[in-house]
Amino acid sequence: MQSLKFTNWVSLLFLGASVFLFYRYPFHHSEDMAEEAPKSIYDFTIKDIRGNDVSLSDYNGKVLLIVNVASKCGLTHSNYKELNVLYEKYKSQGFEILAFPCNQFLGQEPGSNEEILEAACTMFKAEFPIFDKVEVNGKNTAPLYKFLKSQKGGLFGDGIKWNFTKFLVDKEGKIVDRYAPTTSPLKIEEDIQNLLGSA
Repeated sequence: MQSLKFTNWVSLLFLGASVFLFYRYPFHHSEDMAEEAPKSIYDFTIKDIRGNDVSLSDYNGKVLLIVNVASKCGLTHSNYKELNVLYEKYKSQGFEILAFPCNQFLGQEPGSNEEILEAACTMFKAEFPIFDKVEVNGKNTAPLYKFLKSQKGGLFGDGIKWNFTKFLVDKEGKIVDRYAPTTSPLKIEEDIQNLLGSA
C-alpha cells in the first residue's frame, strides 16, 4: 500500500513537471514547422557569382531550368552549347537558366568565381545567370539544393549524381521535373514549351 502511494506521488510529480515544461518551453506544432519550411524556390536568397544577394522571388512567374555546372567535364561543351540555344530561343518568353558551379564531381570546377565566370561567358558564351559555387551533396549542401532534392528525388536516391543534373521549375516556383546529367538540354525543350504555354 505504501509503495502504491509512493508510485502515485512519483507519477504526479512527473506529470506536474511535464506540464510545467510544456508551458515553459512549448514544442513547435507540426503545422508551425510546416509553415516555416520553404514552400517554393521563391523562399530562398542566394549569392550570384559576384557575391551579390539574389532573391529567387525575382524570378516569380518565369519558367526556370536549374543546373549544376562544371567547366572541365566531358558533358560541358554539349550542355553549354544546348543551354545557350534554349536560352536564346525562350528568354523573351519568360524562361531563365540558373547555373550553379559545383566542384564535387572529380574536381571538375576547380577555379575561383572569377575564373568560372570567364570560362562560362568567354569560352562557352553563356549569357544566362551564373551563381556562387555551391555544394549539392553532403553536409554542406546549399539550402536550395536540399529543397530541390527533397521535391524531386533521383532514380537511385536523392543525391545529385554528376555535373549537369537539371531541375525544371514552373511559373509558381514548383519543381516539376528532374533530368539526369546525360539528358541533353534540347531533349527538355518540349517540357519547357509546355510550361511556357508555347507548345
